[in-house]
Amino acid sequence: MELFDLPADPAENLLPYNGIVNYYGKVLPYEKATEYFKELYHNTTWKHDESIKYGKIIVAKRQVAWFGERNFDYAYSGTTKKAKPIPEKVRELKALVEQKTGVEFNSVLLNLYESGEVGIAWHADKEAYFGKEVIIASLTLGAERKFGFKHRETKETVWKILEHGSLLVMRGTTQNYWLHHLPPTKKVMAPRINLTFRKIVE
Repeated sequence: MELFDLPADPAENLLPYNGIVNYYGKVLPYEKATEYFKELYHNTTWKHDESIKYGKIIVAKRQVAWFGERNFDYAYSGTTKKAKPIPEKVRELKALVEQKTGVEFNSVLLNLYESGEVGIAWHADKEAYFGKEVIIASLTLGAERKFGFKHRETKETVWKILEHGSLLVMRGTTQNYWLHHLPPTKKVMAPRINLTFRKIVE
């Protein structure tokens, strides 16, 4: 079964079972979202993401920046990032996301996809330092992109178009049972920034 482009209702769970994903729709007006996009695009120190596979360093097309309330380590795919202080504009967006979700976050990973041809493979964010039930709030700025979920066992998929200025939240057991994915596409030429607010359990 495939579910596609369900309506924006933060009270509704986009997943049919084994997890919770809420889509809040647009939480920023178009002009304000565009202002934040330009600020982050031009003033963030972006670095191409890296992973280590079979002893070799793989450099991804996706670019990232890692920030935290403390200099948290973020270790995945054989590499470790050290968090830098949260910039003022990112902190403003953090406050907005916390107000919308009722959750306090202490870290955020920014992702830059320069065009539709840059995506990210199926994966889950289930590192131990995120706790047993991981919560990730994902704020989209820039190009609209299709975002997918796939159940690890049943292979059922759910797809959602993430709009400019929109918020999607993954919580509960989602990371244990579902993979998520941003598929590459040649139909999108514009860049997209994705801020993924996280809560590291100390």
